[in-house]
Amino acid sequence: MKSSRIMFIVLGFSFLVMSGFTVFAGIMANSTPPSGSYMMVGMAIMCFCLSYLYPQFKQKDERMQLIRYKGMVVTFIATMLYLIFLNIGLQAEWFILSAMQVVHILSTLIICTVFISLVVYSKIY
Repeated sequence: MKSSRIMFIVLGFSFLVMSGFTVFAGIMANSTPPSGSYMMVGMAIMCFCLSYLYPQFKQKDERMQLIRYKGMVVTFIATMLYLIFLNIGLQAEWFILSAMQVVHILSTLIICTVFISLVVYSKIY
């Protein structure tokens, strides 16, 4: 059990280092950071959240089912809000993004929302 938590923490730090390197390389090249670096930050957040949630997810009880259910409801609502904001922003040309950047940003937001909401609900319940 302890080694799984440590493995998630190690993976989280490795994703942070990789994303930090790609952001640094993008800044040094006088351009925006590559959109793939956003996904690596999302994966790092996921690993850190899973390292916290692993002992609780190991148990298959009603509490964890409630936490998963509430986390998914919040994620669905947040995803709809993200889609509405991105749609309005792209239509009104508040920002100009390629399709790949939109997919990376949306994927990162969804990953972060799922796992952070699970951590918050595990603290509440």
